[in-house]
Amino acid sequence: MSREASTLTPTIVCAPDSFKGSAGASEAAAALARGARQAFPHAHITDLPFADGGEGTLDALLAVWGTPARTVEVVDAIGRPATARFGLSADGKTAVIEAAQANGLPQVSDVDLQPERADTYGVGLIARQVLALGVEEILLCIGGSASTDGGVGIVSALGATFTDGSGEPIAPGGGGLSALASVDTTNLDPRALDVRWRIAVDVDNPLTGPHGAAAVFGPQKGATPESVAVLDSGLAHLAEVLASSGETSAETLAATPGFGAAGGIPMALTALLGAEVVPGSSMVAEAVGLTDALAGADIVLTGEGSFDSQSLGGKVVAAVRDHAPASASIVVIAGRVALTPAECRAAGITAALSIAPGPAELSELSDQAEELIESAAAHACALLAAGSTSSPALQN
Repeated sequence: MSREASTLTPTIVCAPDSFKGSAGASEAAAALARGARQAFPHAHITDLPFADGGEGTLDALLAVWGTPARTVEVVDAIGRPATARFGLSADGKTAVIEAAQANGLPQVSDVDLQPERADTYGVGLIARQVLALGVEEILLCIGGSASTDGGVGIVSALGATFTDGSGEPIAPGGGGLSALASVDTTNLDPRALDVRWRIAVDVDNPLTGPHGAAAVFGPQKGATPESVAVLDSGLAHLAEVLASSGETSAETLAATPGFGAAGGIPMALTALLGAEVVPGSSMVAEAVGLTDALAGADIVLTGEGSFDSQSLGGKVVAAVRDHAPASASIVVIAGRVALTPAECRAAGITAALSIAPGPAELSELSDQAEELIESAAAHACALLAAGSTSSPALQN
């Protein structure tokens, strides 16, 4: 790099997603910043770990808020004692819950999966603790679930009762939904109705049918074809019961995009708690103040494990691109880059670089992810520096 280029002082924002299984968003952001510093030693660099509402969102928000994770005793998806983490904003008004902390598939992978029994009750226990802290808003990040109960477990933990025709509580999990006859919210925690709920989703699957929660995601939770049929029928019946006391038909509820996420969690929460279903990246963008953070950026470094066409549809890279200034150079650093340079340019991406220095096994890339992210960022920024000495935006 030339002496002239080394005097450049651009404003750089490092806003990556996590590199799943290799580096968290905070670690990836720090690695990008170290790489950028090599090319631009005098730059103004900001780390902004980001997420799309799925895995890693809790840690990303905690890093931006500067607050520690809190823990609470809960149960896992099959009712065993467990410990879960959640986050609270610095002003105490907003809480973030990752549902998979209490109903995640990994936590129950030590035993035979129980797709019809698994429920979200533990997630509701986290929410009870959060409500006791007096928050005004709950950001519920769903995904990676072992359950297909339509969110009934969460609302049950908050005081509602779901009973069969004899007035007895239905069995926990999606397998008990077909017996549901009535829902009683008399003892529902009133704070659950006062707080604003936003549910982050990154899929648009409907509740039921061939593209629904049971059919698409049930098999990975251990559901056989017979269990898929039971779960799908149960979710359809849940929609019918909930629709009977509202203005929206069961057919409309069952077909609503996004309601099939995480075993149908949005179903009961929207119908009974007034929750909003939102794209995860948009929710996180608002929570971290993405627009303001990127406002003065000359260079934006973002990234994720795999950069492909799906990255441009509601994921982290797309959100970062959409909130960045039109004049900023946007560079994607990824474990795998599946888009051509022409496709990147058409999508508003300046360049995309893989962290792989050559042919390599995934395990090798994972073990060295942070070093490779740093190296790729240094390379990208060196190229920008070489071509930026004539750019007033990047100079002193």
